[in-house]
Amino acid sequence: MEKKDEAEKKPLNATEGVEGDEGKGLAKSLTLFNGVSIIVGCIIGSGIFVSPTGVQEKAGSVGLSLIVWVTSGLFTAIGAYCYAELGTLIHKSGGDYAYISEAFGPFLGFLRLWIEAIVVRPCTCTIVALTFSIYMLRPFYPHCDPPYLLPQLLAAALIILLTAVNSISVRAATAVQDFFTVAKVLALVAIIATGFINVFVRGDPKYTESFENIFENTAKDFGTASLAFYSGLFAYQGWNYLNFIVEELQNPKRNLPLSIAISCFTCTFIYVLVNCALYTVMSPDEMLTSPAVAVEFANKMYGPLAFTMPLAVACSTIGSANGVIFTSSRLFYVGAREGHMPMFLTMINKSTRTPIPAVITTGLLSLCYLVLSDNVFSLINYIQISYWLAIGGAIAALFYFRYSMPDADRPIKVNLIFPVVFLAGCIALVIMPILGSPKDTAIGIAIMLTGLPVYAFFIMWKNKPKFFDTVTNGLTVFIQKMFLVVDEDSSDDKTA
Repeated sequence: MEKKDEAEKKPLNATEGVEGDEGKGLAKSLTLFNGVSIIVGCIIGSGIFVSPTGVQEKAGSVGLSLIVWVTSGLFTAIGAYCYAELGTLIHKSGGDYAYISEAFGPFLGFLRLWIEAIVVRPCTCTIVALTFSIYMLRPFYPHCDPPYLLPQLLAAALIILLTAVNSISVRAATAVQDFFTVAKVLALVAIIATGFINVFVRGDPKYTESFENIFENTAKDFGTASLAFYSGLFAYQGWNYLNFIVEELQNPKRNLPLSIAISCFTCTFIYVLVNCALYTVMSPDEMLTSPAVAVEFANKMYGPLAFTMPLAVACSTIGSANGVIFTSSRLFYVGAREGHMPMFLTMINKSTRTPIPAVITTGLLSLCYLVLSDNVFSLINYIQISYWLAIGGAIAALFYFRYSMPDADRPIKVNLIFPVVFLAGCIALVIMPILGSPKDTAIGIAIMLTGLPVYAFFIMWKNKPKFFDTVTNGLTVFIQKMFLVVDEDSSDDKTA
């Protein structure tokens, strides 16, 4: 009887109680189109619809603003190209967490995992969900704010719905991603087409006024102009998300670099043309005073159909939130597999092939940040330095792998000039906020270092009291029974 009780308290593995099952780990279900839609869906969020004013404000002129959008796209494309080598060399999901851990050890990898999984991704999902609720409610409350807590409740409903979809099926999650990515791109194409018609069909000089003296009022101060570049790069955030789920990508040696190349070109092309279209209707001064330039654009051009723009923002935010939940849950899964997160986060439902505990953990953290919704935007600003530190660390890992694994199979082998240029850019993006906003930078570093006591207690301390193992095993078994999940042996070598 005692042996039976002990057996019931031990976590199950993938083969216990599952006859004839040959599937192991996460299913390779993502096609090239799915990969493109995930990257495009994550990059193109609410920002391009709501507020490209940040770039205009810091750049000062239309000409420099457009240069910033192009340069930001090219910079992220270089970074994505470098990540293509890393992703086809290290066949592990987890993105920079996997690369930093592999190159520089588990401690630095854990700090990257901690800030990304616990703060950055859930906060991003919360912000996107709140943006969705605000713009969905705007048609019902055009001249006043919605009732207290209504936006938060609608945002919570979206997070819960997308968490359920991602728990039920990878196919359903990718279908949602594909649909809303197409929808948001079509909305942006409509804006681009309107701008094209304004300039080349209507031919009214008022539509080209913003392009006269295109560099007038350009920011003279280099520091101010560089902040425009920082804002532009923020709009491209998400370019490296496919590397976090590379294990689920079919034929990653082909589809990973292709997905990255197609997505970066598409997003840069769309961003630049959308900004050009906006300038045909709005002057730079109008853009600075409008809190939602795309909605203002629709009000001026679409008349009774102007309500379609808030719907386009909703489509954009749903796709972004879904992409964040999908990729973030895999980050928890990989972290648990490496022993840096609780064991139950590495467990998969054998029927759905989804890491249900990891998906639900992502959703719950996002819901928790709704409580801090008034301050969550500041929190995102605080952790930008750790974001670029991690990106720089991943590029440094590329140099390390070139030295330590010179003969490894590299389907993508970039010319070293590209990682050199990108690493220099990352260093500049780390130094800029230190010089410009030392207080916020210090807070961001402090948030990152909160992972130190967690690492010391849960990972470094090996001889924990017996009751600790009893509690954690009991929790693991409870979660296994609740979600019908099992631990899968994912110890296969994932390096080339």
